[in-house]
Amino acid sequence: MPTIQIGRAEIAYDLRRSDCATERRITVTPGHVEVMALASDNDDDIAGFLDRKRQWLFNTMRDMERIAASRHAVPRFMTGSKIPYRGRNMPLTVRRTDAERANITYRNGFIVDLPHWTGGDPDQLVASELRHWLKQRARRDVLDIAADLGKRFGLVPRSIRVADLAHGWGSCGPEGNVLINWHLIFAPRKVLEYVVAHELAHLRHRSHGAEFWGYVATLLPAWEGAKAWLDAHQAILAAEFLAR
Repeated sequence: MPTIQIGRAEIAYDLRRSDCATERRITVTPGHVEVMALASDNDDDIAGFLDRKRQWLFNTMRDMERIAASRHAVPRFMTGSKIPYRGRNMPLTVRRTDAERANITYRNGFIVDLPHWTGGDPDQLVASELRHWLKQRARRDVLDIAADLGKRFGLVPRSIRVADLAHGWGSCGPEGNVLINWHLIFAPRKVLEYVVAHELAHLRHRSHGAEFWGYVATLLPAWEGAKAWLDAHQAILAAEFLAR
């Protein structure tokens, strides 16, 4: 494994070359440093890049060691935390990079790459980035579910969007404007499908009478199991992310 000498410290790193990369990148996680180089880079290119990043790498390694030494428990939004997502608690990995912006990827867990300017306690930034990512994913899922139901059953709301709702999981206004609570991204997908189907059913039946529930069953035959899950978990689901 190659190393770089910074003062008295000798830092080992994994070197990876990428045919797709358009810029070089250093990623730092607890106990591990990875350098991503361009496929065309030679040894001098890599050495020059590391020399330019020498001070940043030293400061980042020092900050991570200081944070690890001062923490007696896993922070809320640091490597080792669990983030609820579609009914499961998925692992979180937080990495330091030399990038200008934070970035989130999802591969059987959340990976948050922090920008170089992040301070010593990144909880707030990680939480903000995750919240934005989850809201966007909730919006995409809701639109996909609504589009499928609309295509099959001719249900076209005037508008549909996700939002923070103080009460309830969804609503359908008299003019056909549908709102869905983004916190449903923490529940299994079948639960989100149920809430979207429930609100779209109000385009045909405003009240919760027998005709309404019969129509919900037409839209989503397995709605009862999803509703039961939501009824059983709604007290903790609403605060699942905010309490972390």
